[in-house]
Amino acid sequence: MKAAKEKIDIRSLNPEQLQEYFVRLLGEEKNFRAKQVYEWLWKKSCFSFDEMSNISKELRTKLDENFVINNVKIHRSQYSADKTIKNSFILHDTHLIEGVLIPAPERMTACVSSQVGCSLTCKFCATGYMERKRNLDAAEIYDQVVLIDRQARENYGIPLSNIVYMGMGEPLLNYKNVLESVEKITSEEGLNMAAKRITVSTAGIAKMIKKLGDDNVKFNLALSLHAANDEKRNTIMPINEQNSLKALAEALKYYFAKTKNAVTYEYIVFDGFNDTLQDAAELARFCKHLPCKVNIIEYNPIAFASYLNAGEDKIEAFADYLRKQGVTTNIRRSRGKDIDAACGQLAIKDEAQA
Repeated sequence: MKAAKEKIDIRSLNPEQLQEYFVRLLGEEKNFRAKQVYEWLWKKSCFSFDEMSNISKELRTKLDENFVINNVKIHRSQYSADKTIKNSFILHDTHLIEGVLIPAPERMTACVSSQVGCSLTCKFCATGYMERKRNLDAAEIYDQVVLIDRQARENYGIPLSNIVYMGMGEPLLNYKNVLESVEKITSEEGLNMAAKRITVSTAGIAKMIKKLGDDNVKFNLALSLHAANDEKRNTIMPINEQNSLKALAEALKYYFAKTKNAVTYEYIVFDGFNDTLQDAAELARFCKHLPCKVNIIEYNPIAFASYLNAGEDKIEAFADYLRKQGVTTNIRRSRGKDIDAACGQLAIKDEAQA
């Protein structure tokens, strides 16, 4: 008995490869069909060959015989009292990831994942306690944006304005697919969003930050810092042992020299750990390396760790010190805490992966 032919994910093909398949497999079909299909896949975010209305039924059948669209689907959505929506997304291989829609008066933001799980084991982050199963491909990242954008339009009548790669995983350990997803999101042949509306957040991998500079990326870069001395940072972020603050500072200066893009430092003020004015002074010194701003992020406790958010007075004093040192500083309030959708809380609790 002849084995069934394994279908290729059509979105793994670039336009040239798609054209080649059309000529080789579909002989009589003209090259312009490849362009039409590519537009359906990316610009129109089509998840089914049957939706391709300007393609003949015969050709759609041929496509279905040879290809598959491994699109992401919403598995479950949770709605916060503050209007944040957390989604668990199911992938074609039944793995689950999470992504969040964060509505605000001035913007509509999608927080997307780049990996299934994470390998960095940051002590304060729920995802860090998960095993990294695999990287997401570019289309899987793209689909999260498409689905969250649809959610924003359906629930609030407003399209997405911003995207942050701050969900599950370390984006710079999935470098190729993350950059390819940004290219698709910003391309006129894709979602045509401005690169300046996209922020990629990293825990700090020096050589990959330099590579961002070499690739002259146009999106924004954020570094999850959370401590500006190596001893403390090693304690909560083991990645710092191979990527010291000195190495990160050198990489960031290189990145800035290449891109001229200022960097955002994300800093959680943990109670009794990194909340003193001495800690603020160390952070202010680190900020002298290049143009930057600091976002102080409210900590959201997780079951696996005993860290607590510093008191309001400590956070205000910390921010005030930085501002007096000339550092642009914002205090970000968490969203979606009641549904575990806030920063550092993303972790799959749903066991049913089907």
